[in-house]
Amino acid sequence: MPESFSFGLILEMRTSPAPVSRLVLCRALFVASLCGMVLLSGCASIGDHSPGIELYDSKPVSTEFGKASYYGGRWIGRLTANGERYRASDCTAAHKRLPFNTVVRVTNMKNGKSVVVRINNRGPYAKGRILDLSMVAARKIDMIGDGIVKVKAEVLKPIEIISKPNRQLPEVR
Repeated sequence: MPESFSFGLILEMRTSPAPVSRLVLCRALFVASLCGMVLLSGCASIGDHSPGIELYDSKPVSTEFGKASYYGGRWIGRLTANGERYRASDCTAAHKRLPFNTVVRVTNMKNGKSVVVRINNRGPYAKGRILDLSMVAARKIDMIGDGIVKVKAEVLKPIEIISKPNRQLPEVR
């Protein structure tokens, strides 16, 4: 092998970066994007429509009996009457008169299954119906096949959570 050839090869190896395989590059990009998602998820906040864990009195404030239906499809993504977007994955419902954010336990009278929903829309506008449930709420009480079912709607009252700490007793010597 001529000496100039080996010298040129050594010189080229020193000046050009080491070749990186596609697999190593893909792994590096994946790890970088995963780290970015983890960092950004710390900045994410729960929307106003997700109250978190709350306690409700088991005795309802009021009870209403009637028929319920559910809605989804073309309504997904549209604004509800209180201004938030309808998502079929939220346990929400429409009622004609109850204030927004009222929490209601809805029980399917046919099978006894119940779900807790939050009122965020107005309706239903069909005669004889008292509630329009979101898709996930309707699935939880097994009414998808029936479409319209007789329900019991119980308005629940939130329990006040005590935020003040207990009194501290003076130290005994």
